[in-house]
Amino acid sequence: MVVCRWLLILLCVLVSSARADDVPVVPGQIHLASEAWNDYTNADGTGLAWDLLREIFEPAGVKVKIRSMTYTRSVGLARRGEVDGWVGAYRDEAEGMLYPRRHYDSDHIYALGLASRPTPTLATLGKYRLAWVRGYKYEKYLPNIHRFNQIERRTGILPMLQYGRVDFYIDALSEAQYVLEQAPDPSVLKLTHVAELPLYLGFTDNERGRALMTLFDLRMDVLVKSGELKPIFERWHQPYPF
Repeated sequence: MVVCRWLLILLCVLVSSARADDVPVVPGQIHLASEAWNDYTNADGTGLAWDLLREIFEPAGVKVKIRSMTYTRSVGLARRGEVDGWVGAYRDEAEGMLYPRRHYDSDHIYALGLASRPTPTLATLGKYRLAWVRGYKYEKYLPNIHRFNQIERRTGILPMLQYGRVDFYIDALSEAQYVLEQAPDPSVLKLTHVAELPLYLGFTDNERGRALMTLFDLRMDVLVKSGELKPIFERWHQPYPF
């Protein structure tokens, strides 16, 4: 009954905004690619984001299918239409893709650096030499960024900080915490919150992507209003972003 109701609502919306010969068909599956972020998009299908996306799509009759790979490759597959979208996009991050009205979460952005350094703020980040994982494009979303390195793997960041090749490493909280935990002496490092960035699904710009994006926004409108997503954030001990 729930599935039928949501598909009927979606069909009414699409019919009202398009002619009869141009109505996208809602697929029975959505194929999503993502980097395997710890406790967020684990490769085994567990994690906060996967739980959220199943709650968004599956009651509406759309099965969530996942693929784990690097972030850059996830974007590339979505761009080529080999998946329907990718997880963890910033708005308008990649050209030629579709972005919904609604975000599903927020990225808690932190700077990791030596404890002996001054504490950075969003306003002062541009004074420092920064590093982050290739493909994340923080220079588009953080102000006045001038000097930054893009690294291939997080495993190389600790020596860069230790030997002063960069001042701060920028990443989402869970990934920055993971890097911190790998340090022989974590007490010589510190994490500083610098920004909150809304997270979106980036959809492929085709008929499937448009239909799935419309469904996503409809479901988010209802789920945010009802508060039904809040227990998922609580279960994973993460802040509720709405």
